[in-house]
Amino acid sequence: MSTPRLSLPFEPVLRRVGQEADRLGVEAYAVGGAVRDALLGRPTTDLDVVAVGPGSGIALAEAVAQALGVKAPAVYPAFGTAAVTIPSKRLEALTGEPQVGRLVIEFVGARTESYRADSRKPIVEDGTLDQDLARRDFTVNALAASLSAATFGEIVDRFDGLDDLDRGVLRTPLDPAVTFADDPLRMVRAARFAAQLGFEVDPEAVEAMTAAADRIEIVSAERVTDELSKLLAAPVPSTGLGLLFRTGLLERILPEVTALAGVEEVGGRAHKDNFWHTLEVVDNLAHLQRGVGVGDRADGYDLWLRWAALLHDVGKTVTKRWEPGTGWTFHGHEDVGPRELIPEVFRRLRLPLGDPLDFVQTVVRLHHRPAALVDSDVTDSAVRRLLMDAGDDVEDLMLLVRADVTSKNARRVRRYLAGFDRVERRFQEVEERDRMRNWEPPVSGDEIKAQLGLDEGVAVGMLKEWVREAVLEGEVPNEHGPAWAYVLARQAEAARRGALFQSAIRELRGPQRSAIGAVKEALFWGDVPQDEVEARAFVQSAVNAALADRADD
Repeated sequence: MSTPRLSLPFEPVLRRVGQEADRLGVEAYAVGGAVRDALLGRPTTDLDVVAVGPGSGIALAEAVAQALGVKAPAVYPAFGTAAVTIPSKRLEALTGEPQVGRLVIEFVGARTESYRADSRKPIVEDGTLDQDLARRDFTVNALAASLSAATFGEIVDRFDGLDDLDRGVLRTPLDPAVTFADDPLRMVRAARFAAQLGFEVDPEAVEAMTAAADRIEIVSAERVTDELSKLLAAPVPSTGLGLLFRTGLLERILPEVTALAGVEEVGGRAHKDNFWHTLEVVDNLAHLQRGVGVGDRADGYDLWLRWAALLHDVGKTVTKRWEPGTGWTFHGHEDVGPRELIPEVFRRLRLPLGDPLDFVQTVVRLHHRPAALVDSDVTDSAVRRLLMDAGDDVEDLMLLVRADVTSKNARRVRRYLAGFDRVERRFQEVEERDRMRNWEPPVSGDEIKAQLGLDEGVAVGMLKEWVREAVLEGEVPNEHGPAWAYVLARQAEAARRGALFQSAIRELRGPQRSAIGAVKEALFWGDVPQDEVEARAFVQSAVNAALADRADD
């Protein structure tokens, strides 16, 4: 029986790698994802090359870089690895085909790798090809293809990976307990590949994952998070998330999400299991995103939206209440989650704390708002406010809102989705008329200060907020001229209220100063009497009410 040969991705480049290996007298093989994906007919950008012999990985990388006329490789001597980057234009010249980006080839010498019981860093030693393949996570990733000119594309299959690929099974080359002990991250990778490839994980591997779940705690947060993101980017993320949950791994990685699992019942009335609802929402979102052109490997803000879907209900664990006559409620979970829990998840998992966190917090905080706009009598003001708050994230918000509809009642689902269709039509109508997305007020605080000769203070703040509300309520057009006329008309009243505020806070002493916020709120939005004595009494009543509330607390 002849040895099967494989047509490899970027074949002209890999043939040049093989030529350099032959020149150096080194055996070289393409391994891992490139071989697996080529056999499955999946596109790949992961090219890993194993060279057999001490120091051969780095030596081959240096020779290949020189032969291809690209920059010297990035070298990591402690691990015997190197990476050669081929820019897109050079790649086009080598392959004769248009390319959308650069190609990175990872070179490594054949090795063995293991972890100490309490270490996050592997012990790496030189090894044979068989030892290198044996240390890999799954048999479908332990396939190799020769790069030598004489045997180019011949497959090396030491662990029946071809059969497992045909059967759609993820099985470890060695005893799964040994494979997972060598690198516990492989347990999360099992879930990731199950979601990406639609494969089943071998029952022995699942049993070993369950037994060794606590070992994931020795793996760095960055490595775990990278796998989680790849899992969420997959076509059906719930496949992997469900496996992580059943084996106890997810509880150690994302306890905020697993805390949603389970159902409580009072008087025969139970709430839904919010964990499995969450997984359904993530899958729904992946499906909807494919419908608007997102591929099978979501990235960028498409991926952050999936993180938002995964975390959208975490506030329910804090806000769950049983209310007689009403049933189970989760009032305010859309605020508690983004404010208290999601930032902690991002910090612990070493996720970026800048724009991605802001985006996730925004869409989670707003994800109940569109449902309130479904009624036909909702005002344009409410639509303007949501458009302003969501800005460029409004399309992503609506995808999440639609994904959140998980009722088993098809009629109810159709009713909800038709309602959201109406909401989006309202968005379009109001936006075309009022231009509220990424809204900036037509009059700025700096202009108010400069033109009216005011210092920064309560009076300026009032005028800014009053203009904002007037525009949102449709009382003033979203244009500079009418907005400035509104400021001039309200200037004297803002100055009067500002003076009342300054006078009031000068009289507050010690614990009374806790009422400053209440005084400001009352003067910003309250119906302040014109008579000076009555106005001071109005302010004092706000102080008294605030202090009474604090005493009750």
